[in-house]
Amino acid sequence: MNPPFDRLLADVLACRHCEALLPEAPRPVLQCHPDARLLIAGQAPGRKAHAAGKPFADASGDRLRDWLGLDEETFYNPRRVATLPMGFCYPGSGRAGDLPPRPECAPRWRAALLDALPAVRMTLVIGQYALRWHLPGSGSVSEAVGNWRAYWPRPAPLPHPSPRNQLWLRRHPWFETDLLPALRAEVARLMEDPAA
Repeated sequence: MNPPFDRLLADVLACRHCEALLPEAPRPVLQCHPDARLLIAGQAPGRKAHAAGKPFADASGDRLRDWLGLDEETFYNPRRVATLPMGFCYPGSGRAGDLPPRPECAPRWRAALLDALPAVRMTLVIGQYALRWHLPGSGSVSEAVGNWRAYWPRPAPLPHPSPRNQLWLRRHPWFETDLLPALRAEVARLMEDPAA
């Protein structure tokens, strides 16, 4: 890694900007490296990811790795896959699940981190908060994912892989039959072809 990137990542990992607003001590959860070719733009770490200090360290991560056709070793290799949620710390939970990412995080860090990832060739945009940043004006998650070919592969909108999204997946069978095969093929190409 280069010194400017090392300093930026160290600053992000040491961030305590929202400490007074978080339910638990700040623990930024992300992974990135300038060599990463695939970027996963998610929402915020859940309780299990916060506890593990690893992005998508839960059932959502199991499903996402299956969607991508990646094993854990590849998925957690920051030289191959960058994971930058819209909020780096666990925001807490409410009646309907986890709270939204803290709004201070993305404006503070996101542009500099994205600039530090020159090798990214595909960006997966997961959930409404990432969608607003990466695809403003694209409508709801369902609308953006339904129109995935218009954006593909950078960015590539996806529904959240949460087990809570079973109903959405059942109502949109084309996601499994059309989008997932294209997604797996593109991810495999990026992981194998150094010229991609």
